[in-house]
Amino acid sequence: MIQQPSRLISLDAMRGFTIAAMIVANFPGSEEFVYFTLRHTIWNGLSFTDLIAPTFLFIVGVSIALAYARKLDEGSPEGELYRKIVIRSLKIFAVGMFLNLMPDFDFSNVRWTGTLHRIAIVFLVCAFLFLNTTWKQQIWIGTITLVAYWLAMTQIPTPDVGQVVLERGQNLAAWIDRKYLPGRMWQGTWDPEGILSTFPSIVTGITGMLAGRWMLSTASPTEKVSYLMTVGLFTAAAGYFWGLTFPVNENLWTSSFVLVTSGFAAMLLGAVYFLVDVLGRKGGTKVGVIFGANAITVYVLADIFALFFYRLKFGYLPLNEHVVNSLINADMPPELASLTYALFFIGINFIPAYVLYKRKIFIKL
Repeated sequence: MIQQPSRLISLDAMRGFTIAAMIVANFPGSEEFVYFTLRHTIWNGLSFTDLIAPTFLFIVGVSIALAYARKLDEGSPEGELYRKIVIRSLKIFAVGMFLNLMPDFDFSNVRWTGTLHRIAIVFLVCAFLFLNTTWKQQIWIGTITLVAYWLAMTQIPTPDVGQVVLERGQNLAAWIDRKYLPGRMWQGTWDPEGILSTFPSIVTGITGMLAGRWMLSTASPTEKVSYLMTVGLFTAAAGYFWGLTFPVNENLWTSSFVLVTSGFAAMLLGAVYFLVDVLGRKGGTKVGVIFGANAITVYVLADIFALFFYRLKFGYLPLNEHVVNSLINADMPPELASLTYALFFIGINFIPAYVLYKRKIFIKL
């Protein structure tokens, strides 16, 4: 038995703040001066920035459960739902390709993977799973996928190395990308959004769908919070212990990484839901809601605005370096100067997000 809750302000805000964090991480004022936790870990480990992408995929899963449960309750034809899912996935993937081609549009050196590409694939697969499987089947699919990925990565030798390795560019996932992934790879010989690692990233979306199903249940708000916090804690703990043998690694999107980050996302959703939707403390959520209303659009605009704020040169340096250098010369710590410019850039992106929100324009990519 499911019921449709009133709109979750907590989820909208969480989506928006996640996109804002993604932009801050992607566009520091200076690549040279960045706080450690605002960088991706080089290989094994976990930083704040490593949590952003899986949290967004988790939110995608939650949103699928909330949106398509309502559509099914309304009696929407499944054929029409499938058509819209495919079209939306293709649109997100196409926009990702557009961003990869900017600004030179060099089709001979194009990258076929990226953040939006992975979102498109996860959305497509998870939406189809939601319409065709039960929550118990989704748990089995997710579990089998994570175990199969773990066994493949730790038991199958990399063909051109001759042994099992998990190092950069030498593991099985990197070999598959070199052999089957068309176009340019992000790291030359391997890609963090490659073919094999996309499978466990789908499980991240599945964990979000499971959380979304619980939010649709007839359980009381207190029970929903308790479940999210408890299951999230145990999931993150399981990921930690699995990580002792299969390291937590965003680039490989390891099975342990899925559990740790999904556990964190579930606890975060539980905490924000409790504060915002249960206790009604909505102060400070407006910025997140505005960003979240057109999350992917804001992400795309950030890449476009970066052509001016990060690439267009004024004299010998682009604008961001001019500003960061000026702040450093004014005795501001370099990392803080870089973060200050990143926050200024977030402010720039907030302007169109606010205009779209006030005019009730919601671009569904």
